[in-house]
Amino acid sequence: MAKEVTQIIRVANVDFDGTRPVQHELTNIKGVGINYANLLCTVLGIPHTKPAGELSEQERAKIEDALEHPTKYGVPVWMMNRRSDPETGVSGHLVGSTLTFTRDNDIKLMRKIRSYKGVRHGMGLPVRGQSTKSNFRKNKGKVTGVIKKKDVPAAGPAKDAPKEKGSDKGKK
Repeated sequence: MAKEVTQIIRVANVDFDGTRPVQHELTNIKGVGINYANLLCTVLGIPHTKPAGELSEQERAKIEDALEHPTKYGVPVWMMNRRSDPETGVSGHLVGSTLTFTRDNDIKLMRKIRSYKGVRHGMGLPVRGQSTKSNFRKNKGKVTGVIKKKDVPAAGPAKDAPKEKGSDKGKK
């Protein structure tokens, strides 16, 4: 008897396609990349190619717990996306809306203290030292290029212009 595959399952507030492998579906969670998904599958003992629809309730609970408390499952600190949080000093891995909220607050703090990165964020320019001469045009405006002057006719009297009446010097 074949296992029943659920078409859509919900893990960490994200819908997974039940027919695709667990490792690929984990990358749909904001804050989880392919390497972190690979690590989670290895640490939790879930086969990487197992369809997400065949996950048991215990495996789903394990995945959600591992996303919230990665150090409990032996995830190394260097794999986490929030190492040494400035406020608490604790390392952790943020996912979903928490990641977005925290990143936005970090940018607001940088703008408030007027750090270089905060100023660049505020101006809509690249923050990490990239060249801006040819890239990042969406932030600076469309390239105008060289504007040529319109062709000017050769110097001389215009055909349609009336002749000027000169002074009467020399005529008498």
